[in-house]
Amino acid sequence: MGKLVEIKTKATEASVEEFINTIEDEVKRKDSFTILEMMKQASMDDPKMWGSSMVGFGLHRYKSPATGREVDWFKIGFSPRKANLSLHLINLSQHQKLLEQLGKYKTGAGCLYIKQLKDVDLVVLKKIIIDCFK
Repeated sequence: MGKLVEIKTKATEASVEEFINTIEDEVKRKDSFTILEMMKQASMDDPKMWGSSMVGFGLHRYKSPATGREVDWFKIGFSPRKANLSLHLINLSQHQKLLEQLGKYKTGAGCLYIKQLKDVDLVVLKKIIIDCFK
């Protein structure tokens, strides 16, 4: 069995809505509330702030195949970054067919980067979010 590792970024009791309302860019703020609702529907769970700038849903224990270390983290989440909306989604790479239909985006290690929601198909995005939460 792996060793559970304490990480710096943890769930807090801070208000998700208050955090989103502090976003100065109006489009990013509205897009964040849209993603918040999509993830609430997909997870059937209440959002939690993780650290000072990430919104997460659910809880999952990840185990590193290389080291065996384990860490508790959210199943799906997002962070409204300056350059883009960063969606943290488990098993994103398994959704290549849906990603081909999504629109304008970039990916990183388990993250989907979207500049604005107007650049993507929201129906496809919702499917990806739902599938990643399962």
